Amino acid sequence: MNLWKLRLSLIGTVGIIIVLSTLFFTVILSLAGVSILVLPFIVVIFNIIQWLIAPYLIGAMYRVKEVNPQEDPALHEMVDRLSQKSKIKKPKLMKAKMPIPNAFAYGSPLTGSRVAVTTGLLETLDTEEVEAVIGHELGHLKHRDVQVMMFVSILPAIFYYIGYSFLLSSMYNRRDSRDNGGTAIIGIASLALYFILTLFTLYLSRIREYYADRHSASIVDDGARKLSEGLAKIVNSTNNMKNARRNKRDTGSGSNSFKALFISDPDRSETDAAALRYLGSGMGDRKLVEEVLRKKITTFDKIMEVFSTHPNIVKRLRALQQLD
Repeated sequence: MNLWKLRLSLIGTVGIIIVLSTLFFTVILSLAGVSILVLPFIVVIFNIIQWLIAPYLIGAMYRVKEVNPQEDPALHEMVDRLSQKSKIKKPKLMKAKMPIPNAFAYGSPLTGSRVAVTTGLLETLDTEEVEAVIGHELGHLKHRDVQVMMFVSILPAIFYYIGYSFLLSSMYNRRDSRDNGGTAIIGIASLALYFILTLFTLYLSRIREYYADRHSASIVDDGARKLSEGLAKIVNSTNNMKNARRNKRDTGSGSNSFKALFISDPDRSETDAAALRYLGSGMGDRKLVEEVLRKKITTFDKIMEVFSTHPNIVKRLRALQQLD
């Protein structure tokens, strides 16, 4: 599998599917003369249906399979124990055949809750670090982040398609310049509102990452240290894979607001790895902890974070050290 496919996060891919399919659906409805007032309701229903069947699409695209207790009893015991500490029903344990180390929580009323780890995660991280990562994902399930981020993301999508439809209408109907001018203004305003709501959605996503980190630290012994080390390894390993295959194919961008539930954003691996290089290596070293706390967050870092689903890696590790 090419790296550009691997870099697309689970929920990010679902987001792309929703955008492309709903955009096509919108064009068809617009050309068919369906009232613009009906469009938002159709968009909501269409997105909810795709959310319900998303786990099946994910399983097919990323070769995600359920892990039997006999196949990996230690991993099952870990999920069971942490689920009890989280006071939630044990989710289905899944494994995605992907070399990039990552983990994600997902599900729908049709399939129930699921926690998936990639083969790359199990090969890259130590057992205690895997435990902390799973604790983070269980935090997402406990806080119902799957449902929250799905429905929060629908609202910007509605304004996007309304804006697109009005602009499309203004281009096709050019008889009345006044009406067309008003239609175009509404379309531009809707797209502007889409952009603003997307920024708020990204901010909410970053906040929920902090909450999930805090949950992991609360249910895993020495969880803050373990998760810090795990995040550092994930970032560095993902960036190394990216560099190794950079000359083979342009990876493109997988950035969108639906990547909120991944443990780490693959699209930020290069930026995050660059930040970690200034801090040295060995996340368990007390001296390194002091360097993390002293590192200055630049203006560029702050700007990049505004458009990201995940917090700046240095800020995130700093928050974990405070918990520790």
